[in-house]
Amino acid sequence: MLVLVVIAVVVSLVAPSLRGFFTSRQAADSAQTALSATKWAHWQAISQGQPCRLNVDAQSGAFWLTVQQAGNYVAPSDDMGRRFTVPEGATISLRSEAPDPNVTYVQFYPSGRSDVATITIADDRGRAFQITCPSATEAFKIISPSEAH
Repeated sequence: MLVLVVIAVVVSLVAPSLRGFFTSRQAADSAQTALSATKWAHWQAISQGQPCRLNVDAQSGAFWLTVQQAGNYVAPSDDMGRRFTVPEGATISLRSEAPDPNVTYVQFYPSGRSDVATITIADDRGRAFQITCPSATEAFKIISPSEAH
């Protein structure tokens, strides 16, 4: 019985820190999903000869892909066409070097170039994962909180 009490006390002390670990892990997973979406959009734009966009809605905490078809941007018909959301308590934001400061997407072109942008996914503890593209000809990459310092 004493062993069970000790285990219960240890678990109750460790549980709050585990919660933070899982929340941070979910934010990292969302960053990895966003990175995968940039790679898909890059290759889709090149292979299909159609511009693609990675759209970001900071207010709802979501991002999704669209492909230009007949002058309109529509969701792809495969699994990449769904809407992805960041975990509860996390935020997503987009900083783009596009001429229009109100742009809410990253554009991928058939030439293989893309907009220079940084997508930031931050967990509820303020740890931020940046999915960034430093130039129009480079691929996006993740900068984790530990790499940012």
